[in-house]
Amino acid sequence: MTAEDLESRFAQDAERNGLVPRGTMVVAGVSGGADSVAMLHLLCSLNRREWGLKIHVAHLNHQLRGIEADKDAKFVRELAEGLLLDCTVGTADVRGRASQDGVSIEQAARRCRFEFLERVCLKSGVRLVVLAHHADDNAETILHRIVRGTGLRGLGGIRASRPIRPGSDVQVVRPMLSFRRSEIEEYVRDRGLSFRHDATNDADSYTRNRIRKDILPLLRDSINPQVAEALVRLGEQARDVDEYLTETAGRMLESIIVERDDRQIVLLSTSLARKPRLMKTQLIREAMLLLGVSEAEIGYSHLIAVAAMTDETEGSKAMDLPGGLRVVRKYDRLALQLVAEPVGETAAPAEMRVAAEGKTLLLSFGIELSVETISADQGVIAEHIRTAASRGQVSWEEWIDADQVHFPLIARLRRPGDRFLPLGMSELKKLSDFFIDEKIDADVRERTVLLCDRLGPIWVVPLRIDDRVRLTEATRRVMRLSARQLSTPRD
Repeated sequence: MTAEDLESRFAQDAERNGLVPRGTMVVAGVSGGADSVAMLHLLCSLNRREWGLKIHVAHLNHQLRGIEADKDAKFVRELAEGLLLDCTVGTADVRGRASQDGVSIEQAARRCRFEFLERVCLKSGVRLVVLAHHADDNAETILHRIVRGTGLRGLGGIRASRPIRPGSDVQVVRPMLSFRRSEIEEYVRDRGLSFRHDATNDADSYTRNRIRKDILPLLRDSINPQVAEALVRLGEQARDVDEYLTETAGRMLESIIVERDDRQIVLLSTSLARKPRLMKTQLIREAMLLLGVSEAEIGYSHLIAVAAMTDETEGSKAMDLPGGLRVVRKYDRLALQLVAEPVGETAAPAEMRVAAEGKTLLLSFGIELSVETISADQGVIAEHIRTAASRGQVSWEEWIDADQVHFPLIARLRRPGDRFLPLGMSELKKLSDFFIDEKIDADVRERTVLLCDRLGPIWVVPLRIDDRVRLTEATRRVMRLSARQLSTPRD
């Protein structure tokens, strides 16, 4: 297949599956390797077909390979400049993040990378991230999950499209999943494209590398020459079944919900008990997702344990699960509840809901919060931005872009690992580090209230807003936030 043929096929796929719509703005995640370089040139080839894409290149230096990583960043920046594309290069302390979160280097790198890509999107007003995963990556992922242990959803492999994280408006798309590695390598050669080689991709210390270098070749040579294709087909079937179950369970769930609010969903346990185990666990999973519980925190064993609770109808039973979730069965009712972390009798609640408009009295936190949304006046906005630039460290009133807020609004105290992007900065910052930099006394830190939406903190009251909700020339509606301290002492 010639380079022109592959570009035509890429355009046909883009037209058919709609992953990269015409005239859209995209952030292209480019590592500098052959796959991502090929992807970037394929995206540019769409514009030669009058696709009208606006492409922003993003590269994260994981600081794992010293000077070689710096050279990767320089290469990507120069590549973007040569293609006349905007480019953002960031850095992350991946080793430090792995130690802090207690995860592997691979997991920490992935978390840092996706956080970085989402921030680039939010700052650029983009809602689409394009990544270069291909069919061989998918086969390796599926095999890795099989041997590690996975359910039907995990067996589906890499999704062509999904939110960059639960609740985010930013979508990750992978338009090259139908392409084989050999086709991409041939395209790079035909086009004479330069790229960087990451030596860590050859290291046997990483499980994915051993699967790619040793296990898949062994299976291909000894058992099935088409093993990669077989794994990808298995993934496609698993995704089809999972999509069917998800759609069916979504419709069925409404008929067994007895009560529902932001903190609780109550199901009719007797109706749930009559379902086959496959559908029972799917319904429980969907109910948990409605409450905002992360899929990463709930495993199949948890779903089975909850399903078993529905087999009894006498008395009551309770179970605590990850993600702050408690499941309580009382006679014919099964309640899934979001609960606060254990606190002392005199402690403030873990969090409190804030009204989307008007005043909210937060006695336990010692403040009153007011929210007012108004139409934007560009002159007033410009004056506010000018005035805000010269004010002091503390401000009890902030103006933000209302359309960048993802409801509901929640007020809470800080939690370990909280991060936000302080206004005017280009990197995520741990809240604890922000307090240190701002020289905030330790006792004040523990009392500082965070106003959060679904994406995290938007205002560290009264110190700083998150950069993603800042006012810009594109702002159409202003949300005016104000807070006042109450004279009544906190309980």
